[in-house]
Parts: sequence; structure tokens; C-alpha cells
Amino acid sequence: MENLQYLAMIQAYTGIGIGLMIGLGAAGACIGVGVMCSRFLEGAARQPEMIPTLQGKVFLLLGLTDASFIIAVGLAMLFAFGNPLLAVIQ
Repeated sequence: MENLQYLAMIQAYTGIGIGLMIGLGAAGACIGVGVMCSRFLEGAARQPEMIPTLQGKVFLLLGLTDASFIIAVGLAMLFAFGNPLLAVIQ
């Protein structure tokens, strides 16, 4: 009976951790993309001749920002479907 309680606790805490990873990761990526794109538009309005160089850097950083969120989703799926912490109980 005690192992069943440990198993339930691990699954519950894993679910909370997954929610935090995906939720905070999405919020951070969205805020970061919003701030970066607003700064790009400000810079483009100030110096229109710099648009091509700024645009390349913005697209590169957009990809990196979204990649960090996708990596967090991948780790969350690892813990959701193949939880390595459950092997400790059994």
C-alpha cells in the first residue's frame, strides 16, 4: 500500500512539473517574442536602412526562442510518457 502512495505522489508531482514547464515556457517565449518584435519595429522605424540586417537577426532569435520552448515540451513529454522516476519505486 505504501508503494502505491509513493507512485501516486510521483505522478502528481510530475503532472505539476509538466504543467509548469509547458505553461511558463510558453509564457516566457511569448513575452520574449513580443518584446523582441516590438524593439525590431522601433529600430526599423528609426533607421529604415537597417531593416535587412535587423530582420535576419530577428528571425534567427525567433527560432532560438521557439526552440527553447519546444525543448521544454519534449522534456515534458518524456516525463509524461516515460517517467524515469517511476523506476525507483518498482
